[in-house]
Amino acid sequence: MSPVSTPLLDRVRTPADLRNFSPEQLRQLADELRAETIDAVSVTGGHLGSSLGVVELTVAIHAIFDTPSDRLLWDVGHQAYPHKILTGRRERIRTLRQGGGLSGFTRRAESEYDPFGAAHSSTSISAGLGMAVARDLKAARGEPDERNVVCVIGDGAMSAGMAYEAMNNAGARHSRLIVVLNDNDMSIAPPVGAMSAYLSRLMSSRKFLSLRELGIKMAKRFPRGIERTARKAEEYARGILTGGTLFEELGFYYVGPIDGHNLDHLIPVLRNVREAEEQGPILVHAITVKGKGFTPAEKSADKYHGVSKFNVVTGEQAKAPPGPPQYTKVFAEALIAEAERDPDIVAITAAMPSGTGLDRFAKRFPDRSFDVGIAEQHAVTFAAGLACEGMKPFCAIYSTFLQRAYDQVVHDVAIQGLPVRFAMDRAGPVGADGATHSGSFDVTYLGCLPGFVIMGPSDEGELVHAVATAAAINDRPSALRYPRGEGLGAALPERGQAWEIGKGRVMREGGSVAILSFGTRLADALRAADELGARGLPTTVADARFAKPLDTALIEQLARHHEVLITIEENAIGGFGSAVSHHLAWAGLLDRGLKLRPMVLPDVFIDHDSQAKQLAVARLTAKDIVAAAVGALGQPARKAQLLTAG
Repeated sequence: MSPVSTPLLDRVRTPADLRNFSPEQLRQLADELRAETIDAVSVTGGHLGSSLGVVELTVAIHAIFDTPSDRLLWDVGHQAYPHKILTGRRERIRTLRQGGGLSGFTRRAESEYDPFGAAHSSTSISAGLGMAVARDLKAARGEPDERNVVCVIGDGAMSAGMAYEAMNNAGARHSRLIVVLNDNDMSIAPPVGAMSAYLSRLMSSRKFLSLRELGIKMAKRFPRGIERTARKAEEYARGILTGGTLFEELGFYYVGPIDGHNLDHLIPVLRNVREAEEQGPILVHAITVKGKGFTPAEKSADKYHGVSKFNVVTGEQAKAPPGPPQYTKVFAEALIAEAERDPDIVAITAAMPSGTGLDRFAKRFPDRSFDVGIAEQHAVTFAAGLACEGMKPFCAIYSTFLQRAYDQVVHDVAIQGLPVRFAMDRAGPVGADGATHSGSFDVTYLGCLPGFVIMGPSDEGELVHAVATAAAINDRPSALRYPRGEGLGAALPERGQAWEIGKGRVMREGGSVAILSFGTRLADALRAADELGARGLPTTVADARFAKPLDTALIEQLARHHEVLITIEENAIGGFGSAVSHHLAWAGLLDRGLKLRPMVLPDVFIDHDSQAKQLAVARLTAKDIVAAAVGALGQPARKAQLLTAG
């Protein structure tokens, strides 16, 4: 249990317990909840700043709304640690993001208090509207359902078009939906204070809303033009006072801004909103401070957005032991080196400058670096426009987030053959962030697109060459994929050299077994070859470098001269191994008894754990390669012996 003193929090088993607390007790509970969150994340690491910013908001929502009957959706879900503590998961909170422990995001399978799973941004309003419409449809057929649907979304997530698509639809449908805008960047609102709090309470009160509804009904008796003018005048007048004109135009009744850390402001406003007879969507605008209550996080919100384990007293984060550079850093430095020589190279990120390493690029080339916000679709087509005019765009996006812009990749880049270069960070299993962030599918979803070049460097030194290769490709789109975390300790070349497109390399010559690796499984392939060689099975190892176009000459050579061919990649079914199988089948090389064994990520979503354990679960380690080779050769006794020895 928690080492911090939390007498009130100790009494909370479910959110229903909060509804018996006095206002003073709720304030104390918020303080204890903040202390518990800080202590828990200091042990596990995770998203600290965003969670600390919503402590009072979390307490207020659970105190006012009847969760889980009332649906509460957290956009992204990385700010939901306090929510998890209050909803029966406190005893497991120190297993956050650990193997077999709690997810770092909301997850339907984890709790009835998580009605919608999240991890990618800007989905909450769409999902919430779907729930609200389902409620209304059931009510229309005689199944009374008065539950509220509450969506909490941050101002950062509001930079994504999907949020506005949902709000536009919600405003047009006029379904009852409550959206709480958690604004921790002051990017939308004016300062808050006593007058703002008063206006928010007034305009969310039943009396005001009743008068407003009466006015609307009276205005409807006027000619249509006068009625519309009267409604706009009322919205504009409130917009001048509160700053909510944008949301009013989208059809939402706007309340705010209010202090998101003042329970004396939050609770009456949320109660008014809950009890309001207003049938359309309502937006409550709460101003919060990221990292609230923990001085190091308040002073450096960017450094405490996602943290490793840290010292609660000093805030100092645990440093990883010295080791090879991160792939992200190697990519960034290689791109900077290419940009030094080529003024046409530009870089684009979708709200992940530090995560992709482009913050380094931006410091060196501020005029050639573009952070477009959480807007992957726009990022891709923006890059396409740059390519049309002769620039050389590198679009650095996590593999999992590029999925959000697939139509743009197809329609705006691939069909037009534009030389946009996609740098796909976090390819393969990603560790603690789990299935929602795993880069498991990019070789599959890009590999089926005509004209694409797809590269998978096998280590950090090869990554430098892959960046140089992408920079040199000016006649078609290209992509390079690389994993999260440290490199392998490979030497870094002083300057990247462009590869010959579609050509791999043989690393080691052997006998009856060949291993063809795409990407960073090459090191395990070499270790497996060592083990097989020690047991009398000298093994050929090749590095494909490209998943598209394939090195068909190399593949056919391996197939003709080996009894067993194993392909290995950190990608799902349908990727590199499938392309190799397809080629071999049509070349007639599977008709001669070749034993082909494609090793890929399993057809399941792999839960959060360390990357090493995820790869073991996926059976993509050296030990698994050895077992596949021995099994293919039909030596079950030796297979069992090898597995036992491993």
